[in-house]
Formats: sequence, C-alpha cells, structure tokens
Amino acid sequence: MKSLISRITIDQNICHGKPTVRGLRYPVENILELLASGMSIEELMNDYPDLEKEDFLACIEFASKLLHVKSIHRIAS
Repeated sequence: MKSLISRITIDQNICHGKPTVRGLRYPVENILELLASGMSIEELMNDYPDLEKEDFLACIEFASKLLHVKSIHRIAS
C-alpha cells in the first residue's frame, strides 16, 4: 500500500516550492490551517471537490513527520 504522504508534492514551479497536495496548488499549510480552524474533512471536501479524503489525511501525516525532529529552536524576531 502506498503511503499517503506520497500525495504531497514539492515543485519549485508550483506555489514557490511550498508542499502542495498532488501538485494542485493547494498548499499543505493552508489545508492544515483550515483543519485547525475547526472545519471537518467532510466540509472541506464539499468546498474543494477536487480533493479527496486521503489528501487531507496526507497533510496531517506530512505535518506529523515534520515534528519528528530532535529539537525546535525559537528564531529571534
């Protein structure tokens, strides 16, 4: 079975190289913000009919993998 994370693509020519869902110009960052705002996957699927449930789960998996680091440091502002 193919990993859901394979649905996340990075292409310098799409969204300035930000991770996107299947190269469809939906940045993972935006999808995660919508999920964090309280929208359900079902609501998002109604708003974005070209995305599938697995695309939203792939975004969550991608974010989870990013947190598998040894430490996080605050950057001076």
